[in-house]
Amino acid sequence: MSRRVAMVGLGGQARNDHLPGLDASQHAELVAVCDIDLAQATDAAETWHVPGYTDVARMLQQERPDFIIAAVPHHAGAAVITACAQAGVHVMKEKPFATNPTEAAELAALCASSGIELMVTLQRRFHPVYLAVAGMLDRIGSPYLLDARYTFHCPDPGAGWRGQAKLAGGGCLADMGYHLIDLLIWFVGVPDRVLASTSTAAVPGADYDAEDSAVVHLEYDSGLHGSMLVSRSTGPKTERLTITGPNGSVLVERGAAYLLGSSGDVLDSLVREPAWPASSTVGQIDHFCRVLDGTRPNLSGPVEHLAHAAFLAAAYTSSTTGIPAEPKEFFG
Repeated sequence: MSRRVAMVGLGGQARNDHLPGLDASQHAELVAVCDIDLAQATDAAETWHVPGYTDVARMLQQERPDFIIAAVPHHAGAAVITACAQAGVHVMKEKPFATNPTEAAELAALCASSGIELMVTLQRRFHPVYLAVAGMLDRIGSPYLLDARYTFHCPDPGAGWRGQAKLAGGGCLADMGYHLIDLLIWFVGVPDRVLASTSTAAVPGADYDAEDSAVVHLEYDSGLHGSMLVSRSTGPKTERLTITGPNGSVLVERGAAYLLGSSGDVLDSLVREPAWPASSTVGQIDHFCRVLDGTRPNLSGPVEHLAHAAFLAAAYTSSTTGIPAEPKEFFG
């Protein structure tokens, strides 16, 4: 069965990933686009030969899609999910799931009571390189050390709504850092304690309060500990996660995963050249179609992302108090 899909939010993520991904999908069909910017909606409608809307509720009523893909500013996500829940329309939601633990718990309850499926889109979960990591981790023994880093240089890290913590739910940690947080939770679980230090010093004199850089110390009761550095003001662009155990390490970068021996020698590797549209983008669309068919589990649903919201809340709380916080205190 081909699923009828509408795209809500027509920024770069939609234009560069989701719309080409829908075009390449064999299980989904684009039937409408929507953006509060009339010019954006009109341009995308003409490009993809579908109706364009500026009002989500009206589009849902007129087109009755099976699901939408929402790629909207963080503060707008709750309203879009609510409109879909009221209309009985399923949602693929660009990360983050919510801007704080309270909102996350409310949205999770809303999805459950309305009976809609919601899957948070995290492309790495559908990329062959990251899927190979779990098997590699089995070979290094119980991990005791991790090092995570995701950086790039943005000329104005405080520009627009992303520079306002109230609208974005945070800065680089809540935005690009959400990918690293998801990988950590996926591979080694939720840490028992976090202690974060954040900065808005990249552009002296600029008026923004959403951090451009953050360093987070992580501790697990199992003995695993490590750190995470996230910055949208520091080049060169780097994305790397290393997890070390008594028998070696697993190093995963964008496009490559390596199993290393204790001395750093490469024992195994998987390198993947980029494709367009990315197989992970198409894969998550097709996977969600199968979730709706009842033939695949939803592994990135609202309940799972309560942990992500709790991680972020603990990090931001510890950054203001200077005291390590436990994510479990923030679970909804």
